[in-house]
Amino acid sequence: MALSIAHKKGTISESKFRSLLIELNSIPEKVEQLLASDIQVKHISSIFKDATNFLYLGRGYNFPVALEGALKLKEISYIHAEGYPAAEMKHGPIALIDANMPVVVIATKKGNYEKVVSNIEEVKARNGKIIAIITEGDVDVKAIADYVIEIPEVEDLFSPLLTSIPLQLLSYHIAVMRGCNVDQPRNLAKSVTVE
Repeated sequence: MALSIAHKKGTISESKFRSLLIELNSIPEKVEQLLASDIQVKHISSIFKDATNFLYLGRGYNFPVALEGALKLKEISYIHAEGYPAAEMKHGPIALIDANMPVVVIATKKGNYEKVVSNIEEVKARNGKIIAIITEGDVDVKAIADYVIEIPEVEDLFSPLLTSIPLQLLSYHIAVMRGCNVDQPRNLAKSVTVE
């Protein structure tokens, strides 16, 4: 809908509009491909299931995904987790990073890639454990991260559709391994109430 409105308003060209439509139509196939990596996500979950804190970092379109990833981990596994804009990591969270703090970084090739790589290097300099969501075939982040989960390449605009999936799976597997009831998280209202 927003894509169509942008096209009608003339804020994107006809060729860009067609390219984005083709990309959008390929998302279901890419989601299926991504779900095939669930075994890898489960393995990573088994390593970090006993962590007491997590930090999630994202930039641009993936900052809200970092917030959502942290929220889901808190809600269903009862592990303290914070989502933070990677650009502001130096303003607080960096003081908490050590060898016991898993840091989940959304580091896709599009957008602010070089800046995210710089954030990863800062975390590594403090012995933080990096779980990176990367674009398939990215050898640069793979070389410095402790664990990577690859997603198919996608336009930056659509990356949250894919980057959110491994974060949801990570939360799910960690919660199950900790013996948490993922269908009925404690203290969460599952319905809208009116006062």
